[in-house]
Amino acid sequence: MAIKIEDLSYVYSEGDAFEKRALDHIHLMIPDGQFIGIIGHTGSGKSTLIQHLNGLLKGTSGKIFYNDQCIYDEKFEMRKLREKVGLVFQYPEYQLFEATVFDDVCFGPKNEGLSEEEVKQRAEEALRQVGLSEEYYQKSPFELSGGQKRRVAIAGILAMHPEVLVLDEPTAGLDPKGRDEILDQVAKLHEERKITVILVSHSMEDVANYVDRIIVMNKGKVMLDGTPKEVFLHYKELEQIGLAAPKVTYVVKELEEKGWKINADVTTVEEAKNAILKSLGK
Repeated sequence: MAIKIEDLSYVYSEGDAFEKRALDHIHLMIPDGQFIGIIGHTGSGKSTLIQHLNGLLKGTSGKIFYNDQCIYDEKFEMRKLREKVGLVFQYPEYQLFEATVFDDVCFGPKNEGLSEEEVKQRAEEALRQVGLSEEYYQKSPFELSGGQKRRVAIAGILAMHPEVLVLDEPTAGLDPKGRDEILDQVAKLHEERKITVILVSHSMEDVANYVDRIIVMNKGKVMLDGTPKEVFLHYKELEQIGLAAPKVTYVVKELEEKGWKINADVTTVEEAKNAILKSLGK
């Protein structure tokens, strides 16, 4: 079991007039190799939760275990945790700072004390994995498009050889093409490297299309936890907290209400197409 969260709570500004409980007694198990989506409205606690996974924030109470070791133990090496649990922030291009793309991706492994040759190999491998060819290596990261900058930021984390990749709204501000390119690359990485991926997103379509499991956060608590099909069956409850199911779910539900004999628990366009064709006998 890669990550286990036991009774985790987090309070901002504890003890003063601005006190706010951001996480409220969270219990979660995150197995190795899962692709997880975390959704919730602004202020639900999802970004606060993921910042606990590599020790950027420390719980006010409760425990987090990484490979059966409590990360709050005195002898636990937090630096090693951050090498294994890589966090890519929303708008990660603001994390870029080196003169060239290649130098930026080399920064993390270089600080691990690896040889120059191994640093170079890791950077080249990571850039290939995010779909950036050699023509970009010596460019300034600030000359790139928004989607390309995101790829560089993700490559910088991948060069550390993480076991868990945490992405906080990695497609924010991108056009549909850029969004699909980033998520397709992440899905490919998950498939090829078998790493755990945790994706925070506002897009119901994105999580429906890519993840195996969805965790719904509301008011600092886990409201729902299950497969996309299981979670989106509760679309009326999601609407009550300002979320929704993917648009195709509503289309198929409406067809069902109009008398179509159709499997209504669909979450993707492809599933909807197949369900409609089956209903039509095609």
